[in-house]
Amino acid sequence: MEWESPWGIGFPGWHIECSAMAMKYLGEHFDIHCGGVDHIPIHHTNEIAQSEAATGKKWVNYWLHGEFLILEKGKMAKSTGMFITLQKLIDDGFDPLDYRYFCLNAHYRTQLRFSYKALEDAKRGFEHLKNKIIEVLSIKNKGKKSIIAYEKRFMEAINDDLNMPKALAIVWDMLKDNEVRNDLKYKAILKFDRVLGLKLDKIKIEIPKKIKELLEKREEARKKKDFELADKIREEIKKEGYVIEDTKEGPILKKAI
Repeated sequence: MEWESPWGIGFPGWHIECSAMAMKYLGEHFDIHCGGVDHIPIHHTNEIAQSEAATGKKWVNYWLHGEFLILEKGKMAKSTGMFITLQKLIDDGFDPLDYRYFCLNAHYRTQLRFSYKALEDAKRGFEHLKNKIIEVLSIKNKGKKSIIAYEKRFMEAINDDLNMPKALAIVWDMLKDNEVRNDLKYKAILKFDRVLGLKLDKIKIEIPKKIKELLEKREEARKKKDFELADKIREEIKKEGYVIEDTKEGPILKKAI
């Protein structure tokens, strides 16, 4: 892909392609441009030079350059052959949202080291989060503390160069705060998830008929103070992949992690 030009042999390269596509779909000036850190010295520098020379306008307001995802042997890249697809993770039993939760635990300007152990840890963390939200939906409490302080802290974290690890920690702080009403927590979760993108509004627990029947038998045994039978049923439910948390408002069923 080389052509004669007044300045000698040259080729347009992919820099001009990106300027052309961006202008077509986003206009001659737009707000945010993303990309990897390896694009800073050459590709994006070229984009700025050629776009601003062509239009006489500022090209982009904000550049968000993501750091590399690191495998044990180096950065992930097709060119090196060290590349794991999302489909591969799905085939290995992970939900794409497990991977998203994994990514949210690191700042985008920080290198993130990938391993299946780290992804397993993230998957368990995400399951804990979903179980906590199920708990919030299952229990009515009388907390009198305002949710506004948590909403403010969350927005401050997001506005601090997209500090997602901090934002996620604030979500956990809020969920664990027994002084805040659970219905307010859930409303805040739905608002936060517009940023997190974890589909937290879809969380619900599907209880199989067999488990429901066992849960009812356990409650009957507890009412009769037959705690030995209640414990046996609890273990049977656990073997089916569910755990029971007894609260003053009644038992909460969660998926085992």
